[in-house]
Amino acid sequence: MDTKNIYILGIESSCDDTSASVICNGKVLSNVVANQEIHAKYGGVVPELASRAHQQNIVPVVQQAIEQAQIDKKDLTAIAFTRGPGLMGSLLVGTSFAKSLALGLNIPLLDVNHMQAHILAHFIEEENCKIPPFPFVCLTISGGHTQIVKITNHFEMEILGETIDDAVGEAFDKSAKILGLPYPGGPLIDKYAQLGNPKAFPFTKPKVGDLDFSFSGLKTGILYFIQKKVKENPDFISENLKDICASIQHTIVEILMDKIKNAVKQTNIKHIAIAGGVSANSEIRKRLELAQKHWGWTTYIPKFEYTTDNAAMIAITGYLKYLNNNYSDISITAQARLKVTE
Repeated sequence: MDTKNIYILGIESSCDDTSASVICNGKVLSNVVANQEIHAKYGGVVPELASRAHQQNIVPVVQQAIEQAQIDKKDLTAIAFTRGPGLMGSLLVGTSFAKSLALGLNIPLLDVNHMQAHILAHFIEEENCKIPPFPFVCLTISGGHTQIVKITNHFEMEILGETIDDAVGEAFDKSAKILGLPYPGGPLIDKYAQLGNPKAFPFTKPKVGDLDFSFSGLKTGILYFIQKKVKENPDFISENLKDICASIQHTIVEILMDKIKNAVKQTNIKHIAIAGGVSANSEIRKRLELAQKHWGWTTYIPKFEYTTDNAAMIAITGYLKYLNNNYSDISITAQARLKVTE
């Protein structure tokens, strides 16, 4: 066994993507993701179908990750897996597999909080990628979460603000559904928005606390606006699709930016990171880059492949836990609900 190199296998199965990754001393050697196309026709993830697909995918995906890393499974130092939060059936597949493999190879097991992993993806060592210094503020935006988190060290995190109802990813996907776009609709809104006028249709921003978010009112506002316009002109959506998407995206990104500005004011921390699936959005990336120039922030934007659910972020978190000797007991169980601070 190679004692200099620490090889961590990461396994991610919290929702509908089965992913496995091998990292060596903080560098990614492989990051394999199997998507489940089946959910598109249902307009959302069907938990029962997701867990069945994980059962089919997990062995080939792990095998592929080990092969791509050009190592043998006997070279693995430890196995990291997503404990939660996520869909219970999906989590159970990854948890059971990780436990069995760790037992079989007689190596340590490392449980990972999926939300922490999104943030700690920033610590993957990549060329031309800056690693944020502590403390920093991270905006975590995905289909299930919208939070502003203060990160004091790898495993000391504090939620400064969060959504009181829906997550930002849901706001994008539901708006897309209202417009008749297929699931997942967030990336399509982004695509059309780049060709439209963001000021074409003003939508009201919700009034909530300085660092909290609310998207349910915005979704309802968009729904009523579209219903009213379609009544007046049945072709309203097709004639104005790019402008509608640009206006929705502009409003959502404005809400996010307002809250980050408030967080910077309150904490006096100017190192700002983004994490989670919605951080792939082109407008939020653009606005953060502009913020560097205008307000002197230093912004940290992850590579696209580390924004959506992937096992490299699980592996890097496992690696950091391994360095801290923070191993898991084999009796550990999956948790569908888990806060970023747990």
